[in-house]
Amino acid sequence: MATSRAPLRFADAVSATVSESAKSGFFFDFDGTIAPILRDPAAVFPVPGAVERLRVLAGLVSRVAIVSARPAAFLSDRFAAVPQVRLYGLYGMQTVVDGQVRTDAEARPWAPLMRDLAADALRDLPGEVLVEDKALLVALHYRTAPALRGAVERWASTKAAELGLREQYGRMVVELRPPVEHDKGTVVEREAETLTRAWYFGDDLSDGRAFDVLRDRELRDPAFLGVRVAVANGETGDELARRADFTVSAPEDTPDLLDHVIGAFPGRSARSYPG
Repeated sequence: MATSRAPLRFADAVSATVSESAKSGFFFDFDGTIAPILRDPAAVFPVPGAVERLRVLAGLVSRVAIVSARPAAFLSDRFAAVPQVRLYGLYGMQTVVDGQVRTDAEARPWAPLMRDLAADALRDLPGEVLVEDKALLVALHYRTAPALRGAVERWASTKAAELGLREQYGRMVVELRPPVEHDKGTVVEREAETLTRAWYFGDDLSDGRAFDVLRDRELRDPAFLGVRVAVANGETGDELARRADFTVSAPEDTPDLLDHVIGAFPGRSARSYPG
C-alpha cells in the first residue's frame, strides 16, 4: 500500500472539489487561521472578509465548519451571521445546534474539577500568565512572558498527571482538558465520513490531528481527497507546514485563497459578494 500521494497542485485540488461539490467540505481552525493571535483572547474577531467567504462557500459545498479550542458560545457569537456554518468548540466537546450550545455528556462531569484547576492556576502561577477558564478546558497563556514557558509546562504536566487530564501544547499556550476522545481529528473524521473531498485549514500543533485524519482516509479510500492548508508562523516552526499541501503566510491571506476556490465554481466570481 502506498504511504503517500504525489504532490497536489492547487488547480487540481480546486477542480476536484468543484466537480464533487455536493460531497465536499471545508473545515477551519479559528485562532491563527481565520482570526489573528492577540494577547487578549476575548478581543479576537475573524479577519476582514472571512465571514463573507464562509457564507458563500457554505452555499457551494456540502459542509463548512469551524473546529476550535474556543468555547462554542464564543464561536456562536463570532459567526452569528452565518448560521449555516457548523461550530465545534473545545475540540468537539461542545457543538452549536439550532443556536443552542450542547456539551458532550462524557465531558460534562469534569466541569467542577476544571473550575478548581483554573483557581489553582491563578494561585500557583506568576501573574504574567493569563489563565483562561473555558469551563471544560483551562488555557495557560504565556505570550506576554515567554520566559515562563518552562514553569507553565512543568505545572501543567504535574497537574495532568495528578488529575488524569490531557495536555495540548500550542502557540505560547498549554491547555489542560478532560481525557475524553475529542480532538480536531475526531471531529473532522466524523464530519467527513460522507464526503469525497475535505479541506482543513490550521496553524497549530493541534491541527496536525486533522491533517493525520485526512491522510489516513486517503490511504483507505482512493476516491477521497484531503487537502491540508497550513497558515505559516514562527511560533510552531515548520512542522505543520511540512505536512501541508499548501501554505499561506497569515490569517489575512485565508480569504484570498478562498477567493480562488469560490471563483472556480460555474457562474461565480471571486469578488461577486460583499467583502
